[in-house]
Amino acid sequence: MARWNTIARGAAFAAAASLALAACSSESDPETSSTDGGGSEASGDALTIGSLLPLTGSLAFLGPPEVAGVDLAQKEINDAGGVWGSDVEIIHTDSSDTDNPQIASQSVTELISQDVAAIVGAASSAVTLNVVDDVTAAGIVQISPANTSTALTGYSPLFFRTAPPDTVQGDALGNLILNDGIENLGILLFADDYATSLRDVVQGVIEEAGGTVTYGVSGDEFQTDASNFESIVQDVLATNPDGILVIAFDQTKAIIPALVGAGFPADKLYLTDGNTADYSADFEEGTMTGAQGTIPGANAADDFKALLDEVNGSPLDSYAYGAESYDATMLVALAALKGGAGDGQTVADNLPAVSGADGGTECTGWVECSELIEAGEDIIYQAVSGVGPFNADNDPSSAYVGVYEYDETNVQTWVEAVFGEV
Repeated sequence: MARWNTIARGAAFAAAASLALAACSSESDPETSSTDGGGSEASGDALTIGSLLPLTGSLAFLGPPEVAGVDLAQKEINDAGGVWGSDVEIIHTDSSDTDNPQIASQSVTELISQDVAAIVGAASSAVTLNVVDDVTAAGIVQISPANTSTALTGYSPLFFRTAPPDTVQGDALGNLILNDGIENLGILLFADDYATSLRDVVQGVIEEAGGTVTYGVSGDEFQTDASNFESIVQDVLATNPDGILVIAFDQTKAIIPALVGAGFPADKLYLTDGNTADYSADFEEGTMTGAQGTIPGANAADDFKALLDEVNGSPLDSYAYGAESYDATMLVALAALKGGAGDGQTVADNLPAVSGADGGTECTGWVECSELIEAGEDIIYQAVSGVGPFNADNDPSSAYVGVYEYDETNVQTWVEAVFGEV
């Protein structure tokens, strides 16, 4: 279950994000950033972190902000002297998607051979489920900035995530749909663990309130490699839904025109984090006006987005999961610092504590948090994404879910954030 509070437009998490910006722009003398005392001791080895993020495939639109989030955290840490006087090294690899499973497998093999302490990724829950056993068997932490499948809750002592499980997004999405007066909901979704687990939560919310899922129940899923959606669209429309939820990735570019072309109103369409993207270059103007979508995470401050743009080298089209990727990387480095070693088990043992699970002093960014650790103090890391400390299942104990609405140019605009506790 989740408890919810709506936050007014523009105010979602500005205070913490602004503090993070101050930390991002701070630099300290490397000599004052040593770990000679306090809560940690230098291991003598540089900290190496891998990333397993979508550079190709159906989720490639999420790759740039996620990579930028990792790189921004690395820059902030290294500008302040690194960990134990050495720069943090990042090794980026491609996760692609479930239609190309060999790419993620090859990337994981490479990262294991590089003896990384942790892997930030994957974006797709299904990709993670394909590789997480190999990662954790090697004694490496896997920390995803975007996995939401409930199947990953408590999966392994070495698996963490800075995105909330679908119990949070699904509850927010279901209530958004109900609050719009939708009583009969159709769902178009692919046969993927991410999609089915999110569908199950939304379906439960709708039915508990007395509504009906007219299409999209178990057995109605389409295959991930489907390319022709005309018959599927006709199937869902034949059930006379008041609203339609589309849970898909790149397939959305074929589904939306088919729905709208068949006369279904765009303002009764709903999307999720896997497809709430910029479609200005894909559809005619006005195609998606009024459609809504949800993406876990607070609306990061404009200054933080500017830092992501800077490290990316150009303005990003999307900032989805950029903050979560930054937080994941920062938490790994803080855990290694606290534990005094750059191996996976040490990182895993200390991740809950630096996230704030044991209480302590609130801090933001590398400089402030690392100085407290070096002084022997417990910390509560203030995540830019707004997630709370890790719970016993290594999920965030609380999180924000952003609500977005499409304008006439088919671009999503942040409307509000909803806060939930798992």
